[in-house]
Amino acid sequence: MKRPEYGIDAPGVIRNLLICCIIAILLPVFYPVITIGGINIYTFGFIYTGITCGLTGLWMLLYSVYGKLKHRDRMLNYINWRGDEKVLDIGTGRGLLAIGAAKRLTTGRSYGIDIWKAEDLTKNKLANTLSNVVAEGVNDKIEIVNEDACDMSFSDNAFDVVLSNLCLHNISKAADRKKACSEVYRVMKKGGTGIISDFIHIKEYRKNFEELGMQTEIKPASFPTTFPPLKILVIKKKF
Repeated sequence: MKRPEYGIDAPGVIRNLLICCIIAILLPVFYPVITIGGINIYTFGFIYTGITCGLTGLWMLLYSVYGKLKHRDRMLNYINWRGDEKVLDIGTGRGLLAIGAAKRLTTGRSYGIDIWKAEDLTKNKLANTLSNVVAEGVNDKIEIVNEDACDMSFSDNAFDVVLSNLCLHNISKAADRKKACSEVYRVMKKGGTGIISDFIHIKEYRKNFEELGMQTEIKPASFPTTFPPLKILVIKKKF
């Protein structure tokens, strides 16, 4: 059986960091001094910039191949699973969270939604997500749908659990991110739980959800397993 592949996150960013690393380290070798407008610039210091870029790129790569599996489990462990939950994963990508949730279900069902932007993840398309669903043996407990987080077609109070990792920050406008938070609130059942993880806008999400009357708690980032460091926002919809 084909093994699941969950891809490399932000491949363009990692590529650019590694290119900058190579250029910055090699520059002093070939051009130790650059003269601009009569001013000599000694390029040895660029080596440190190159090392920083290289380490950042490698740390991001390590997250993609190892850390995000640990981070997924950390997110899912904040749920007290019964097995009959209806779960929504917003920005599922190649299905990491939706599939992880499905493995914890017995009679429940997991839904993953995305619009599959290529720049967010390598080989990021619906066909590859469905391939992972089959490879993980959860095709009887999961459904993958093309949906916009700001305008979901699901009914009100539909899900016991709502999950999202590294998705909402891709919505460029704050007003649209607020709309996505409102959609999370709308589709979540009373008493339901949401686990939202991101590296920016966490306080903004928290404010949006609190304005909707939800209970919120921010969990600190796990630096050994995530880069950029990802905080977790736990939200609960009151009865």
